Amino acid sequence: MDSIKQFEKQIKELREAYKKIFESDDGKVVIKDLEKRCHFMSTTNVKGDSHESAYMEGQRSVLLFIKSMLQNDNEKGK
Repeated sequence: MDSIKQFEKQIKELREAYKKIFESDDGKVVIKDLEKRCHFMSTTNVKGDSHESAYMEGQRSVLLFIKSMLQNDNEKGK
């Protein structure tokens, strides 16, 4: 198997693991909690404090990554 096919297989398996965890009832509760804690629907800009802004955006980016792993390929880019 060439390295690209192997990489694609690993990504597919990883995406399936994310879905198994976060699409469970408990996983949905955790996602809702992370949305509140990680500034999903709010600004991460803290006027006058670029370090706090960066910290908050880092939290948000992890949640966005998790959510992107839960999307089907045909849902991306909408």
